[in-house]
Amino acid sequence: MRASLLRHNAPQRCLEYWMPSVSPDIALTLRSFGLLAVLVSLAGCVGDEKFAPACPELTLLPDAADLSLFRPGGRDLTDMVFDAKITAVPAVCSRKDANTVAARISVGFALTRGPAAAGRNAALRYFVGVTDSDRVLDEQDYQLGVAFPANIAAVAVSGEEITLNFPVSAQKSAAPYRIFVGFRLTPEQLAANRARGAR
Repeated sequence: MRASLLRHNAPQRCLEYWMPSVSPDIALTLRSFGLLAVLVSLAGCVGDEKFAPACPELTLLPDAADLSLFRPGGRDLTDMVFDAKITAVPAVCSRKDANTVAARISVGFALTRGPAAAGRNAALRYFVGVTDSDRVLDEQDYQLGVAFPANIAAVAVSGEEITLNFPVSAQKSAAPYRIFVGFRLTPEQLAANRARGAR
């Protein structure tokens, strides 16, 4: 069983593991987005204590920050089902205990309903990953469901609150860790994002 640093806040999935290991398929997933290339830094965590602990750096993967879904066979604007963009990753860091720093994050999204949308609901998948230097420790997928109100084509929403627990010691703070966020894309969607460039 692969170990995890991520602690999901939903009661049915409140699991914690304390011996992170690396799975080759996870490493390949994050590296496919150019983990070792130039990255867009969002911000460090905001401490909610008088003496806040050092926090991991939050990084949005540029190639995975946008998601445009088209109906099969189409690439024109009239073929767009919805367009989504990650807009923010607010975070709060606190010391859980002497050996753990907890970071709470909630990913913000902006979605636009396209002309080819058959209904008023949209579903997408995004991921949150954790690294230590160049070593991928963990990566988890999350689902987001969005309902567009009547006569509204653009909405701003936030995903669920996610808690990540980082082992620390007197010799190592949480600062060397990195939190990565992006959409879970198909190879075709990733190639389209790279061809289009940042928006």
